[in-house]
Amino acid sequence: MTLSFDSITVGDELPLLTKTPGREQLVKYAAGSGDFNPLHYDADFAQAKAIGDNIVHGRMKYASLGQVVSDWAGHAAVVSSISCQYRGMDLQGKTFTVGGTVTSKDESARTVEIDVWTKDASGAVTTPGKATLRFR
Repeated sequence: MTLSFDSITVGDELPLLTKTPGREQLVKYAAGSGDFNPLHYDADFAQAKAIGDNIVHGRMKYASLGQVVSDWAGHAAVVSSISCQYRGMDLQGKTFTVGGTVTSKDESARTVEIDVWTKDASGAVTTPGKATLRFR
């Protein structure tokens, strides 16, 4: 079923995504993003050892927020804006969940506001954010 503006109500939950990036994926992301901080891929890096493992790039989690929104909207809407705050770390090899909830709907502008987030394996929100979608 294709999503439509009229079918959306405040409180709707977006389908969850799960991600479990391993060290190889973090190395590839480092190459693509240019973020070669060893905290993201070098298991022997002192700071990674102190934390317990390498951490997922914040921008990878930001991209995951965009994915959950765009996967849900499909071709019915355009992502007008998306923002987030990095409030916790997600570790390589550990699953994090990405989701969102519709918080408002503007009939005249045909826009929807969504609270988006990533949660770590324990369920703590590590990357809260907001997205706005404009429907055709």
